[in-house]
Amino acid sequence: MRKVLLPILLFILQTAVLSAQNGPFWKAGASHVDITPDYPVRLSGYGNRTTEFEKVAQRLHANALALQWKEDAPAIIVTVDNCGVPSTVRAEVLKRLAALGKTIADERFTLHSTHTHCAPMLKGVLPFLFGADLPADQQQRVERYTEELTVEIVQAVAEALGKMEPARLDWSSGKVYFAFNRRLKTETGFQNAQNFNGPTDRALPVLRVKSADGKKLIATHASYACHCTTLNFNEVHGDWAGRAHEEMELRFPGAVCLIAIGCGADQNPYPRYEIGRASQHGVSIAKEIVRLINLPMHAVTGPLNCANKEVMLPFEKVPAADEWKAKAADTNKWKAYHARKHLALLERGVKLPSALPYTIQVWHYGKDLLTINLPGEVVVDYSLRFKREFDPARTWVNGYSNDVPCYIPSQRVWEEGGYEAADAMIYYGRPTRFASGIEGIIASTVKTLVPEEFVSRRMQNPAAPLSESVKIKK
Repeated sequence: MRKVLLPILLFILQTAVLSAQNGPFWKAGASHVDITPDYPVRLSGYGNRTTEFEKVAQRLHANALALQWKEDAPAIIVTVDNCGVPSTVRAEVLKRLAALGKTIADERFTLHSTHTHCAPMLKGVLPFLFGADLPADQQQRVERYTEELTVEIVQAVAEALGKMEPARLDWSSGKVYFAFNRRLKTETGFQNAQNFNGPTDRALPVLRVKSADGKKLIATHASYACHCTTLNFNEVHGDWAGRAHEEMELRFPGAVCLIAIGCGADQNPYPRYEIGRASQHGVSIAKEIVRLINLPMHAVTGPLNCANKEVMLPFEKVPAADEWKAKAADTNKWKAYHARKHLALLERGVKLPSALPYTIQVWHYGKDLLTINLPGEVVVDYSLRFKREFDPARTWVNGYSNDVPCYIPSQRVWEEGGYEAADAMIYYGRPTRFASGIEGIIASTVKTLVPEEFVSRRMQNPAAPLSESVKIKK
């Protein structure tokens, strides 16, 4: 009898300890709002589109999760179905929340873009995407949607704050396998194509938020390092991230699912280009989330400490006026447009920037979880590096966070060249590519924000692999 009772008593004791540590000290609330436009607007992501969207194939959402540890200030996680929400919109959201009496500290607010390529263009993101100025009426509708999205994000955050209740947080990490490296080396350079041997990060970290008694699921939050480029039509759709959100909320009515993107700038979903594939990939994400949240997870305790730090990422030597004039005659309309725009700035006496302001954000939930939020289209090398340098069992890295100013190549990608290293800067309207060494600037800054606890614990663990490989039957 003693042998039977002892494991039961130990389980009850462990449960009580976890409940005391995790249950009543957290408060949480979640909300989502529909952000689908009901009027024509240009979609972002692909520069070959020439008209406003044709139809709505799936509704878009902004989702918000409010978290508070004991009497600390609240922290907010927002995910938005869009190719890239700029820092200007984020700043305006914080300003309007403060005006409503709901002030959120800058470092305690993180906004993740799902990077779907089938959502409306926003003012200030990929401004040179189409290689020409938009017609005035189309530009007006882009600006209208940008304003409406700002209002809707404020609404989602305010609602999440208003729904806060005692809660418990847990997390775990699984794997999903549809992401593959998309930088394939050829005799003429790097092609955007499936690279079976390229580095990947197929981890799916998941945060589960439940009521304090564990009976109600309030929210799930997950992140996957892969582009949302399954679809390439001219229709409104959330791609695989939107389908994962939709599937989770069908399975768990009343709970909110927040999907973010990891360091997936050089990762694509495969197979692609069929609407059924977006569902296939999204459902695979949802199934893994469901599997994880139905297994024992790691309790997450506080306090939730948040920090931001801005650094400057230098560009290579910016072209002079005569160089811009030569580039303006290029037969490639995007290169020519890019050059004409910068030449016009010089002619007006505007000094072109020599560096990009870049704000790095690090959150750590007590000793249980470290999250690193990086702006821009960040390549996979960054998440793999930070998991090596810190404790891989407790480290979660997001890209597309708080701003999407351009691609952020690693040193390896910068040296290899190609789209992610240089060419994409044209569409983002940057004067030239970055100078060598930005990975070092970012990594050293992250290290100053990460508590020693995560560094020292990492030193006790065996080295994590650089990337994963998947055996493919041919």
